[in-house]
Formats: sequence, structure tokens, C-alpha cells
Amino acid sequence: MKFVLIPVLVVVAALRIWTRRRRRQTSPRSPRPWLTSIKSAVGLVAVREMRERLRGRIFKVGTVFILVVVAAAIIIPVLHNNSRQPPQKIGVVGNLPVSFRTTVESSAKGVGDTLQFVAEPSVKHAKVDLRSGRIDIAIINGLQLVIGHPLSATNSSVDAQLVLALAKNVGFARAVQAAHLSTSQSETLAAAKALPVTSIESGRKRAVDSTSLIGVILIFVMLSQYNTWILIGVMEEKSSRVIEVLLSAVRPIQLLTGKVMGIGLVALAQASLIVAFALALSRAVGSNLTHGTAPLVLVSTLVWLVLGYAFYSWVYAAAGSMAERQDQVQSLALPLSLPMIFGYVMALTQVSSGYPTTLLKILAYLPPTAPFAMPVLVGFGAATWWEFLSSVLISVACTVGVARVAATVYRRSILRTGGRVRVREVFSDAWR
Repeated sequence: MKFVLIPVLVVVAALRIWTRRRRRQTSPRSPRPWLTSIKSAVGLVAVREMRERLRGRIFKVGTVFILVVVAAAIIIPVLHNNSRQPPQKIGVVGNLPVSFRTTVESSAKGVGDTLQFVAEPSVKHAKVDLRSGRIDIAIINGLQLVIGHPLSATNSSVDAQLVLALAKNVGFARAVQAAHLSTSQSETLAAAKALPVTSIESGRKRAVDSTSLIGVILIFVMLSQYNTWILIGVMEEKSSRVIEVLLSAVRPIQLLTGKVMGIGLVALAQASLIVAFALALSRAVGSNLTHGTAPLVLVSTLVWLVLGYAFYSWVYAAAGSMAERQDQVQSLALPLSLPMIFGYVMALTQVSSGYPTTLLKILAYLPPTAPFAMPVLVGFGAATWWEFLSSVLISVACTVGVARVAATVYRRSILRTGGRVRVREVFSDAWR
């Protein structure tokens, strides 16, 4: 009996051992301890940075200020477009034929004015009303136009375009009448249309221009603000020796990644709030910001704000690790901000000029200037989806390379004190 049980027990034990090994091989692997620690460390640093920035007065005041500026940029044009000028009062002295009256009304409609005819008993009375401002223009017997003040660029009492249109069109009507043309001939002359005028460049819409302008300014302001936070934050941790305490608990790459990620999430939250506020306000007041390609420009602005921050944040963090005093930070901030300033100025210039140039299209594919140039191209409708995607992929690839170099600089210079660390010194240690 024993000879039977012993082999059976051995087979059962072997089957149990084989089953356990099989389960271990087929069951999903548990996360590695070092990977879990990295995730937890980066998350803790990111939460710390978010809490510190969100509680700061600078963030709160800056957010309110940007919202006020955006609201003003949306509401003021709407109020300006909705404000209607009072009707131009036309004093009529003597007889004004119906055909002339029709010509006067069509002339006013052509320049966007409305009219109100006022009967004047005499020329003298009409001049008195002109001086008092009761009427704006006087038509004397259909033969002469009289205004109160000479036409000038600063004259606000009389619409200069209306006066010139009346003088031309009423004079033309008198010439047709004096030529004794038939009704059909007169109608043919009146229906004459100006030659069409075309341009070799594509047109642009005013609403898109204003949206591109707001987007470029928003990107520049936020990139400057948040990258400066990274630069000063890294410098202060190094100068106060807080970094030594932090590095005793986390690795340098974890600390750097958490700082960049935390501040970046704050920037994304603030930008999303601003874009949502702009869209909601523009829809409420009837702004053109929600028409045409303007929403696409806003989304493009948000995307390139994230990509621009991802590119510059690593550079600023590495530069902050090389500085130890405030004056050193200031000497580093200017060279780092030059590409942003150049891209910002070029984008503003193109928005005001009304058409994209070849230089702007080139800058849209360079990661330091693409956050400013590409949204402007989107606003002009001069960028296809594959061009936009190509620029995004180039920016992401360059950001990965910059991040690796910045992490190396940060790791080798963050604990070096006693003076400003130079890039040559950092990489010379690696080459030895």
C-alpha cells in the first residue's frame, strides 16, 4: 500500500508545484517596486508644486487680471459694433425732386448712414440751424451742399464720406437730368457697377485676427510667467539648501519631473479656464469669437501653450540649477527668453500685416517659435492638418531630446554650490 501511496503523493506534489509555477507565469506581473516609487515620488512633488502655486497670491491676481483683459477684448468690439450713430439730419431748402431724394438716400445707405430730412424755410434759416447743430447738411434747391465746418479728419459733426457721396451722386443725377436721357438710359447708367477687385493673397477676417492676437499674447504671457516660476523655484531650492533635504528622499529626475509636471498642470488649468471663459462670454454677448475659424484658433492656442511649456520648462529648470543667486538668474533669463521674444514679435507683426510670409511658415516648424507662429497660420487658414501635425511631432521629438539634456545638467549641477555653474563644466565632468 505504501508503494502505491508514495508515488501518488509525489505526483500530486509535483502537480501542485507545476500548477503554482504556471499561475505565476500566466498571472499579470505586479508593478516593480522602483517603478511604483518613481510614480509616487513624482506625484508627490507635482502635488506639492500645484498646491504651492494655486495658493499663491500671484496666481490668483494674475488669473483675475487676464480674465478682465480677455473680457475687455471681447466686449469692447461688440459695444463698438453695436453702437449706432444718430441719423444725419439733412436740411432741404426749396424743391428737391423725388429722384434726387432717392439718390440722397441711396448715397447714405452706401456709406452706412441713416438720414432724417428737415424742411428749411430759407437759406438763412438753414445756416442758422447748421451753426446750432440742428442739422448736419443743407441741400439748397438741389444745386448746392452747405455744411457747418470744413471737412477734416477730426470733424465729428458731419460724416465726410456722406458729404462726398452726396456731392458726387447728386451731381451725377443732375447731369443725367440735364442730358434729357430716356428712362431706360438713366436706369442703365444708375445700374452701372464698379469693376471687381481681386487680390492674389487670401483675405482675412477681422474676428480671426483678434482671436490670433489674443492667443499670441496669452501664450507669451503664460510661458514667461510659468517658466520664470520654474527658474526661480529651482534656484531658491538650491540656494536655501532645501534641495539637499529633498534629494535625500527622491531622485533628481523625480524631483525635476514632478516640478515641471506640477507647474505645467497649473498652467494648463489656468489656460483652460481662460479659453472656456472667452468662449462662454463671446457666446453670451454675441461676439464673432465663436464664428468661423476662431474656435479652432483657440484650441490651437491651448495645444501650443502646452507644447511650448513642455519645451521651455526643461531648459529653464536646467538653467535654474546652474544659478545660486538672484543676479545670476537675471543674467540667464534674458538669453533664454530671446527665442520667445523673437517668435512673439514676428507673430504680432504678421497678424497686423494681414497675410503670412515665408519666414512665419518656417518659424512654425521650429520648436522655440512654433508656439507663436503656428496658431497665427491656423488663424489665417494657411496651415493644413498634416502641416499642423508635422509641427507638433517635431516639437515633441525636440522636447524629448531637450528633456534628456536638461535632466543631465540638473543632476550634475543642482548640488554644486559656491558660484554659478557653467554648461562647459557640467559636460566636461561627463567626458572625463
